Amino acid sequence: MSRQASGLKAWVLQRITAIYLGLYLIYLLIHAATGGSSNYDAWRAWVAQPTVSIGLLLFVVALLLHAWVGIRDVLIDYVHPLGIRVLLLSLFATGFIASGLWVVQAIFLARIPG
Repeated sequence: MSRQASGLKAWVLQRITAIYLGLYLIYLLIHAATGGSSNYDAWRAWVAQPTVSIGLLLFVVALLLHAWVGIRDVLIDYVHPLGIRVLLLSLFATGFIASGLWVVQAIFLARIPG
C-alpha cells in the first residue's frame, strides 16, 4: 500500500468518525434536554437498553479511532526522532486501549441487573 492510500484511509476514517460523533452527540443533547437520566439508576436503566448500549459502544470506538488518527498524524508530522515518536505513539495507544476497555466494562456492568 502506498503512503497516499494510507493517508486517504486516515482521512476517510477521520471524516466518518466525525460524522458519527456529531450525530450521537446531538442525540445525547436531545436526550439530556428532554429530561433523561437524572440520576444513576435512571442512567443505568437507559444504558441497559440494547440500542443505547450498542450506540454508546460505537461512540466510544469512533471517539478513540478519531483521536488515534489525529494524534498519530500530529506525532508523525511534528515529532521527528523515531524513538520518541514510537514511545509517544505507544503511550497514547496504551491510554486509548485502557480507556476503551474501562468504558466497555462500565457499559456491561450497567447492563447487569443490580
